[in-house]
Amino acid sequence: MQKAIRLYRSTIGKKVAMAFTGFVLLGFVLLHMYGNLKAFQGPEKFNAYAEGLRTLGQPVLGHGQLLWAVRAALIISVAVHVIAAIQLWILARAARPVAYRKAPALELSYASRTMRWGGVIIFLYVAYHLMHFTFGNVHESFVPGDVYHNLVTGFRAWPVTALYVVATGALGFHLYHGVWSALQTLGAAHPRYNAYRRIAAAVVAVAVSLGFVSVPAAVAVGVLR
Repeated sequence: MQKAIRLYRSTIGKKVAMAFTGFVLLGFVLLHMYGNLKAFQGPEKFNAYAEGLRTLGQPVLGHGQLLWAVRAALIISVAVHVIAAIQLWILARAARPVAYRKAPALELSYASRTMRWGGVIIFLYVAYHLMHFTFGNVHESFVPGDVYHNLVTGFRAWPVTALYVVATGALGFHLYHGVWSALQTLGAAHPRYNAYRRIAAAVVAVAVSLGFVSVPAAVAVGVLR
């Protein structure tokens, strides 16, 4: 434990923590996208999938216990990811109190320059998303237990869909630079692998963005109703 704490106190340790927690959160994003796509199988199977998440681990565990354990792990991962990002930003500002007159020739892109703002957009949207589809606080026709109904009626409101698309775009940019940077931090920074690293980051970002957007798009054109 002491070695882990000493490692985290270093810059590379914080980057490793961000990379590790980032991949944990990416795993959740991919599973969440997979679950969303089950909406195309119809309301019965989609609702059965949603209920199945709450019965995972039974009869060894109680109803919803494993799901809450996963949620706790995600909350911890988000906390570590955000804290490490803030600390790295503070260290970078302290090391460079005067901004560059011209951007250095590094691996800079639109995605990397907007990582912090993209993270804020994603965080705020997740809070809204939970209130909308999980708790129903801001859903006008929320029906507890009828996940398919909540999804379809929720996305029939075009402002909700527009907000979802914007948040998904921010997520795509965040994933593109995040996967690129995480792989670099974890050792895939050799010129031989850089092209593959960029391709992997692009594939993940595009696949996740299209996967998530496909559901509200299907509601908009009447495929899901």
